[in-house]
Amino acid sequence: MKDKLRTRADLLRRVRSFFDGRGVLEVITPVLSRAAGTDPAIEPLKTRYTGPGHPQGLELYLQTSPEFPMKRLLAAGSGPVYQIAQVFRDGEYGPRHNPEFSLLEWYRPGFDHHALMGEVAELVIEVLQMDLPIEKIAYVDLFREHLGWHPLEAELSMLEARARELDLLVEGITTRDQWLDLFMSLVIEPQLGNECLTFIYDYPASQASLARISPDDSALASRFELYYRGVELANGFHELTDAREQRRRFEQENLQRQHQGQRPMPVDEYFLAALEAGLPDCAGVALGLDRLLMLKLNVSCLDDVLSFSLKNA
Repeated sequence: MKDKLRTRADLLRRVRSFFDGRGVLEVITPVLSRAAGTDPAIEPLKTRYTGPGHPQGLELYLQTSPEFPMKRLLAAGSGPVYQIAQVFRDGEYGPRHNPEFSLLEWYRPGFDHHALMGEVAELVIEVLQMDLPIEKIAYVDLFREHLGWHPLEAELSMLEARARELDLLVEGITTRDQWLDLFMSLVIEPQLGNECLTFIYDYPASQASLARISPDDSALASRFELYYRGVELANGFHELTDAREQRRRFEQENLQRQHQGQRPMPVDEYFLAALEAGLPDCAGVALGLDRLLMLKLNVSCLDDVLSFSLKNA
């Protein structure tokens, strides 16, 4: 236990030194919010405040990411910022998941997603103290290389046939993104980053989330993910700054949530107002610190790096 605590403390010290040396400001934003992200793949935990100001009670959500308030700081003129935050997600527990975990998130005005990939690699190499090679591959090329077909052009019937050939569970899957997620998580991911840091970039526009659409190809989004030893470590965007498009995506995701039997989430109007006021051109990324610590200690389960996981919290 003592070695684990010391390694985590050293990791946090190196992260803070890394950003301090680059003039990136550490910030803290609220853990509780009236709004929550609308991504159907992420389910927030909620609680209720009752007291002065709200005697009848006010429903609040524990943050799944500090992204929205950090972008509000950027719109207010903060300059580059980072945060080491505890975040919470319902329904996530397993070897690489815990309902509460540590997330490092940072934003770089003036960066695009390619510039930010370079900084992410420098941080991970500094924290792991390993001189790792770096690999970058476009999402479309990744599928061609590993599976032999184009992820945006293959017929859905062919995707189902390939999945059945590989004995993958296909019940309930209807959309292209669901098929692509299935192949990505079960077939491709375990092979990524075995000997190097592997960045996958330019995801399908339908998986843009909070990223802007590529100016070179409207079928792609300026988004990336980082893998090392088959573990997804980071998810980054050249950030969308268009408030109208962001509202459309929130509404679309809430419709998808309802279609899937999930509760629609209240939209963060403060965040949309910040976009309307003017978010600077920037790139941002979220990196799982517990997973990074897991790789640093060469263990395969989050329970081995958390002081207290769900089973004993």
